[in-house]
Amino acid sequence: MLDYDKEAEGYDALRGGEPRAAAAAEAVLSLVPLRARSLLDVACGTGIVTRRIVAARDGLRVTGVDLAPAMARRAAARLPGAVVRADSRRLPFRDGEFDAVTSVWLLHLAGGSENVRAIVAECARVLRPGGVYVTTVDKGAAHNVGSDIDAVLAARPPSTAHDAADRVEAHARAHGLLPAGQARFTGHGQGRSPRRTVADLRRGWFVTLPPGEPLAEDFAARLMALPNQDRPRPDPVFALRAFVKS
Repeated sequence: MLDYDKEAEGYDALRGGEPRAAAAAEAVLSLVPLRARSLLDVACGTGIVTRRIVAARDGLRVTGVDLAPAMARRAAARLPGAVVRADSRRLPFRDGEFDAVTSVWLLHLAGGSENVRAIVAECARVLRPGGVYVTTVDKGAAHNVGSDIDAVLAARPPSTAHDAADRVEAHARAHGLLPAGQARFTGHGQGRSPRRTVADLRRGWFVTLPPGEPLAEDFAARLMALPNQDRPRPDPVFALRAFVKS
């Protein structure tokens, strides 16, 4: 698992920067009703997407929350007075406080079904009846674009996709959230190159390939043997699901 305090400084630059943030914010807002007046962005990270949500929707009061101190500090600099440091499994807000709740690129990091259930439960709790919860699903699958890099990585030990769409929907239904739409957006600037993938592997990006272990280095060698080491392969396309609270 990556250390997101250490990741904070270079996080935006390594993940598509403003173009990716703009695409994410536009897709999220396409699923948030215009009548919404308050939105909670859970695991807002550096606030790069959150800020765009604020800028794009007049009259929408947006609050960000993140657990990593360095991430929360960066988000607070972008959204003064609107960012809280807290665990997404124990949100410090009242029941039914928000018209909309979002969690972009969070559930795949939760570390297990129990944590995903807890996060979805909390998002449902702080959402008012009739409000909408929007979240990314199938994050890992989005990065499989059919490239030569994906062909190499296909042989790595499998990991459980706790953010799989069907799993997330089951958790949502268990907490009174019913499917209400979906959207997709391009992860601009996140197309993998072999060299960048090796760097990601060696800093712990792939949970089933711990850095420094022989198996990880075997995959690194296979990746370094690919042609066009610095040419990015196609960008991933991420999926969003929306749920309405009954």
